[in-house]
Amino acid sequence: MITLLATAAPAAGALARPVAQAGAQAGAHAPATPGLFGAFMALVLVLGLILGLAWLLRRLPGGFRPAEGLRVVGSLALGAKERVMVVEVGGRQLLLGVTPAGISLLHDLPEPLPPVEPPRLPNLKNLPNFAQLLSQRLRKDS
Repeated sequence: MITLLATAAPAAGALARPVAQAGAQAGAHAPATPGLFGAFMALVLVLGLILGLAWLLRRLPGGFRPAEGLRVVGSLALGAKERVMVVEVGGRQLLLGVTPAGISLLHDLPEPLPPVEPPRLPNLKNLPNFAQLLSQRLRKDS
């Protein structure tokens, strides 16, 4: 049995060499990874695809456009899934109750709600001096 293994070992080694050489040659024909230009072109293609789909969604009927003549004036969350909303439709303002079970008309407002003033950033010139406030606070505490 040992003699059989000894005679089979050189034959197996001779068979393995052409396979190893063929594998090296096969790897030489493998496609190279894309370079920087290829990566840039792929990025341009993806961005173009995103912009094209956004344009297409705007053109479809019922896309992501707000309904004309319908505007949400205000909304207040009452619970996890319950809300009260004021919606303006054709110059009228309606108070709606929105729940998972449905939407109910609560009240037809006789006069529109006053417009809400958007939040303003503070004027940096009118802010108090931090150093003076700190020194005043330190004097009061001691």
